[in-house]
Amino acid sequence: MALRADAPDRWFTDELTGGRVRHLFVVRGRLISAYYLFETALQQACRNAGLVDASGRGTISAHRFRHTLGTQLAERGAKLDTIMSVLGHQSPGMSMVYARISDPEVLRDYQTVLGPGALIAGPGAEAVRSGTLSADAIDWLKANFLKTELELGHCLRLPEEGPCECDLYLACPRFVTTPAYASRLRERHSVELRLADDARSRDWPREVERHCAVAARIERLLADIGEDPLGG
Repeated sequence: MALRADAPDRWFTDELTGGRVRHLFVVRGRLISAYYLFETALQQACRNAGLVDASGRGTISAHRFRHTLGTQLAERGAKLDTIMSVLGHQSPGMSMVYARISDPEVLRDYQTVLGPGALIAGPGAEAVRSGTLSADAIDWLKANFLKTELELGHCLRLPEEGPCECDLYLACPRFVTTPAYASRLRERHSVELRLADDARSRDWPREVERHCAVAARIERLLADIGEDPLGG
């Protein structure tokens, strides 16, 4: 920066503000490319360290280096907002890929619900898709994911929200489910239809209505995750 302080550069127009600005990395009046600044320097570092393949190409790319940095931050206990800041992520969901969960089974379940591009359904799904879950919420879910499992999915209700006051979690705004629960959802759908038929034979119209409503809700959930209620 000291070397550049008195350099006779031309001004650039900022794309966002429209104001006149000076840039640090400029040569002969032109901006130095990100490729030259990062990829070229990283390839030189690889050659210096002997990290090259048979063709002499560095084995570490800028993209791989970025992922390694994110993983190392997560494994050393960095908070999610710190990882977001260092990597320039705009939402917690973008940084969740670096979250470390020791149990591989829990990790797989966690990623099917909270991982990028997860196929999910239920009222709680929109908060996951839109990235509106806070960093603290994701940290808690990461540490307590096993506790969120229900019969047909997961409840993303947080401790500070108090205990859940309803058993009808199919309509709960914190409920979310995935294709991993498709077979259980189909079984529950079948049970509700049988109960509706039984209630119909006993002339219990309100029970027929209740069981049919649950069956219809399950059908919508299955449709949202791309599954057929009949398993076809």
